Amino acid sequence: MERRGAAAGGDVRMCQTIFPAHANHRGELSAGQLLKWMDATACLAAEKHAGVSCVTASMDDIQFEEAARVGQVITIKAKVNRAFNTSMEVGIKVTVQDVLTNVEKIVSVAYATYVAKPVGAKKIELEPVQLLSTEDHLEHTLATERRRIRLGYEQVFKNLMQERNKEDTFKEEDAVSTDLTHVQSIELVQPPHANHHGNTFGGQIMAWMETVASISASRLCRSYPILKSVNMFKFWGPSVVGDRLVFNAIVNNTFQNSVEVGVRVEAYNCEEWIKDQARHINSAFLIFNAVNDKGELLTFPGVKPTTKDSVRRYHGAIVRRRIRLARKCMLSAKEDKPSDLWERSNQAYVSYSNVAALTHLAAKQGWEITSMLEHIKIWTHEEGDVLSLKVEMQVNVPSHLAFSLLSDFTHRPQWDKHFLTCEVLQAVNEDEKIYYVTSPPMTGHKPRDFVILVSQRQPCKPSEPYVVAVKSVTLTSKPPSPEYCRNEILCAGFQIYSDSDSSCTVCYFNQVTSGVMPYLAANLTGSSNSIEDAALQCIKFLEQKGSVRNFNNSCQ
Repeated sequence: MERRGAAAGGDVRMCQTIFPAHANHRGELSAGQLLKWMDATACLAAEKHAGVSCVTASMDDIQFEEAARVGQVITIKAKVNRAFNTSMEVGIKVTVQDVLTNVEKIVSVAYATYVAKPVGAKKIELEPVQLLSTEDHLEHTLATERRRIRLGYEQVFKNLMQERNKEDTFKEEDAVSTDLTHVQSIELVQPPHANHHGNTFGGQIMAWMETVASISASRLCRSYPILKSVNMFKFWGPSVVGDRLVFNAIVNNTFQNSVEVGVRVEAYNCEEWIKDQARHINSAFLIFNAVNDKGELLTFPGVKPTTKDSVRRYHGAIVRRRIRLARKCMLSAKEDKPSDLWERSNQAYVSYSNVAALTHLAAKQGWEITSMLEHIKIWTHEEGDVLSLKVEMQVNVPSHLAFSLLSDFTHRPQWDKHFLTCEVLQAVNEDEKIYYVTSPPMTGHKPRDFVILVSQRQPCKPSEPYVVAVKSVTLTSKPPSPEYCRNEILCAGFQIYSDSDSSCTVCYFNQVTSGVMPYLAANLTGSSNSIEDAALQCIKFLEQKGSVRNFNNSCQ
């Protein structure tokens, strides 16, 4: 197997001036044209890293935050975040600049997956991306989390659909039949539509899909729809010059000021065309708004599913909206917001935000040492009103053993006096567990309790750390009790680095909340050593447990 890949990874930039030919009737850059440019830029970034031809596998949820107008300049930056054997995640950032005011705004941030396709039957294994900056390291780590979300999406969707099937279809009067919104269009793939591999250019297919979806949405709003987001473009197979592509678009559901349109693309060559044997090559769900002349959002009428398939699509749109809103909530989370509600529609995104928050906290610049002992260093970080704590411990146990012990929070009361009890409420899967924790009271206050999500991740390669991320969540089955003061953990956890076969560095992080502040303040003023004491107890616990396990293993 041949290993391929540019040492520094793919990093490509495209700049385009928006001309009238690129614009829609409002004088704004058409979404279809932008999708073409985004796909082309991302594909070139993938090929720069891989050194061979690459094809689009999927493009994640795309949000369009800002419109770009004729005369402005669009800049599209694409970079390979991480390589997985033969596939890569490419990050895409689109900005628009007004040439008169020099003001720059973000249009969209998206992530796409590309697959290396070498000539012939030989297989290749992509080289890892060389990480040159803090941002590179962050995106490289989070790419693994985003991949987990992609791979788990179908199961989440299936579970939520099972819940929807138990509910009534709809109860809205004067609703419009979804059949009236059906649009079918055909395109013959010609040489200008092909990419440099000879296949139909993925960006061109996405542009055609946006066109038919827009027509479908317009049949409901009697206006010109505006594409606001896309629920993942998936490419199931290739098409080539000479193929006939049939596009079917239909409104699945409406939500007050937005509408979801589903698009399915089927391809036929000459022989398949005669026999009516279609190849399903692409699907996507596009969400549109519509505005009046004053720029005010229009209200879409309700829709009425009339067939078994349209009922399925009606419910599917509701589920996708739940997942989409959960994702948006998680990825735009504010530090002062209440803990996230743990439910089926957002579990993947809560887990992602948990690991992402710890990763971002650990990567911050400007940590300052406030205390040093043998085998222990204590650091603090200030950013505005936010204070964070880092405790670094040198431990004489293998990293995998430290990870096993620290990721099981039922062990925590054995070394951390701030944990009185700790029980598992939900074992979601092997990497996620929800715990209920009680802590002793501070003087004059009730004892405290927490409901926390613990997300554990093993490294994909030796240079990466083991991760145990912790944050508070809201569980409807465990409401606050009058006996306790419910506290929150914004962001905490461990990163564990291997130093040798028998030693590791354990780094504990905590974004300080009101519950932790008194202990940290006492430490900083020298009136207490509770943080150092907890660290010493942690080291003692790990090394004692490690020696017992090593002894047991030697006796087997």
